[in-house]
Amino acid sequence: KRIISDPDIMLGKTIIKGTRITVELVLRKTSEGMTIEELLEAYPHITREDIFAAFSYSADVISMEELIAP
Repeated sequence: KRIISDPDIMLGKTIIKGTRITVELVLRKTSEGMTIEELLEAYPHITREDIFAAFSYSADVISMEELIAP
């Protein structure tokens, strides 16, 4: 498993295992236009698979959202 949450690291935010890089950071950077190649260059200790795991984790979280009608 590449995505973990540890209360002792980054206040328990979800991170890429073995790093202090949060899933939020990966999403934020890509939403701002950073490419996967640029992410890998900026953070050489993560892998392409780590980035895709962050995307997959985010999709799983969103899929569990419950919409409440107004």
